[in-house]
Amino acid sequence: MDFPIAEHPAKNGTMIIHRNGKESLTDFEVLEDFGIYSLVQFHIHTGRTHQIRVHMKEYGHPIVCDEVYGDGKPVLISSLKKKYNLSKDELEERPILGRLALHSFQLGFKDIDGKAIELEAELPKDMRATLQQLRKRKKPLSPKGGL
Repeated sequence: MDFPIAEHPAKNGTMIIHRNGKESLTDFEVLEDFGIYSLVQFHIHTGRTHQIRVHMKEYGHPIVCDEVYGDGKPVLISSLKKKYNLSKDELEERPILGRLALHSFQLGFKDIDGKAIELEAELPKDMRATLQQLRKRKKPLSPKGGL
């Protein structure tokens, strides 16, 4: 995605795609497609404020739970599991994922001496649990390659 990003003229702290914005380049790859959700890996080349979030909104697929650039709705088990029932002790369903679904799993840079440094962090528990639930309910492809 190669969309220029600029600060929103009226909403402080938010960004928009604008022809006079700064160059912003994001590569992405869909790692797993679950229908309504997808696991996507991004590689940002420019590092603009909210770059991934703004680009995904412009692309028509905002990040899950993004209150600024998306609908902000949490992921609930009841939205994934057809026959979900609350336990008798619960008054309302707790989200399986209720925060912005972004995780920086890998960071690379050169230190002051020019030595390459690579850092990795595993997915947080809430994201692992969400992926586990999505994988359990993933529909297999038909023999003809469609859904």
